[in-house]
Amino acid sequence: MFRTAIARQARLFSTSPIVRKSPVETAKDAAKKVDRTISDQVVKGIEKGEEVVGKAKEAVPETSGQAKGQANEIAGEAKGKASELSGQAKGKAQELKGEAKSKM
Repeated sequence: MFRTAIARQARLFSTSPIVRKSPVETAKDAAKKVDRTISDQVVKGIEKGEEVVGKAKEAVPETSGQAKGQANEIAGEAKGKASELSGQAKGKAQELKGEAKSKM
């Protein structure tokens, strides 16, 4: 009888870890996943902001001399485009005037 009692107790003893998680551990894991996802998105947003700031610094001139130079360059391009369009309009007007004379 003593042997049977020891054999039964030996079977009840287990050295394997508990595989199941408690509800608290499950909630902690879920919170960690959410926190990780949010922090990854925040980091991406910060990096994108730094990239935009870098591009803006490249586009903005550092001195007033550079700003004036860029303004003059843009104004010159605008004047050139305006004169080009004016020339095209005059040419088209002359062409239409010539066609009208030839039809009369």
